[in-house]
Amino acid sequence: MRARRDALFLLAGGGSADLAFRVAQVALPLVVLQETGSVAATGLAGGASGIPVLLSPWWARRARQWVDSGSRLAVVAAVQAIALAMVPAAAAFGLLHAGVLILSGLLLGCGEALSTPGRSALLADTGDSWDKEVRDPVRRDRAVALLMWQDGVRRVGMVVGPVIGALAVGVGLTEELLWVEAAAVLGAGMLAVGIVGERSPATRGVPSIRGSLVGRQDVLYGWIARGAGCLTWFSFTLGLSVIGAERGQPGVYLAAGMSGYGIGSVVGTMISLAVVRRFAPVPLAGVAWALMGLCWIGMGVWTTPAAVAVLGGLSGVTVVLGIAAISLQITRTSAGAERRALLSGQSVVVNASSSAGLLIGGPVIAVVGAEHTLIGSGLLTGAVAIGVVVASRNRAARETASCQTADHVRDRDQHAGRAA
Repeated sequence: MRARRDALFLLAGGGSADLAFRVAQVALPLVVLQETGSVAATGLAGGASGIPVLLSPWWARRARQWVDSGSRLAVVAAVQAIALAMVPAAAAFGLLHAGVLILSGLLLGCGEALSTPGRSALLADTGDSWDKEVRDPVRRDRAVALLMWQDGVRRVGMVVGPVIGALAVGVGLTEELLWVEAAAVLGAGMLAVGIVGERSPATRGVPSIRGSLVGRQDVLYGWIARGAGCLTWFSFTLGLSVIGAERGQPGVYLAAGMSGYGIGSVVGTMISLAVVRRFAPVPLAGVAWALMGLCWIGMGVWTTPAAVAVLGGLSGVTVVLGIAAISLQITRTSAGAERRALLSGQSVVVNASSSAGLLIGGPVIAVVGAEHTLIGSGLLTGAVAIGVVVASRNRAARETASCQTADHVRDRDQHAGRAA
């Protein structure tokens, strides 16, 4: 089947590009430090790449709708590959400086703002086509299933990528890894050529992210819960790194937590579709991130490598289920241009909240300590998640009461009309 082949190409391309990114992230700071001699410059490319993503709700409203096919996704991938290749090329000629890093980061961020939601929307459209080809009422919702496998492949890359990168750097490969990343991104784009997504009629306007949320308040609730989890994510990564350093075991606690998280997220991916079909999206998302908050609290209280690994695994399962719940709500209630707008909005929420967390994370940990930061982050995440569930239920209750009132008024008017 064509849809199955298209899904495989999109997943393989995205997974290989993301794995190459995780591997290259180990080498990039070393190349920059070696060529510029500046520690401050090591974060310029990554920091600059986040700016276009955060500003994308304003500048990318029309551009993201242009990326509605695999061929156009390949064009964006080519731009990203050029941006990535700028750094090792400049280093090879001894021309690497802050300006090159910033320009590379800005170009890469522009590409990411378009390619990330574009690939996800194209994958979801492929899932819809697959459902139509098979016409199996039991095995439906392949759109959300493919999105979850995409997320699962990415999370595997988060675990194994840094290990591969460290081994490669250990044998003297640094700039070569940056070239590999550029080639992987270009290859991922080429694999998508010929895949066609769902295009909106030319007569329809270009939907904004805010406009696409109208009538989809449950998606907004899900974003709030996920945003809180991304905001406090720093307490897991930075916090465990600090704990390991303070206890004379650098890297041990973070490795335990990330390994457990990676395994848990794979398990969560395998069961996600079966779970999200049985529960309402917002309550499931709220419970998922509330449980993740409890895992953070547990790590702050029982801070041993074994406990961190187990709790990391549990958090991996819950986070994947929460993401699946939101993805299901988006794929079932939108298509075409509105789906691309919503997936773009979700990308902005994740990037903005994660960046904000990393910005404040270091100072917070320095003031209150890593263990207390984990506990506080868990309490905040859980409180927001529970608040989202309560708000959703209250809204549903108000809508039910409003419908009942409207039905009562209609029945009364009909009765009065018959009496007259």
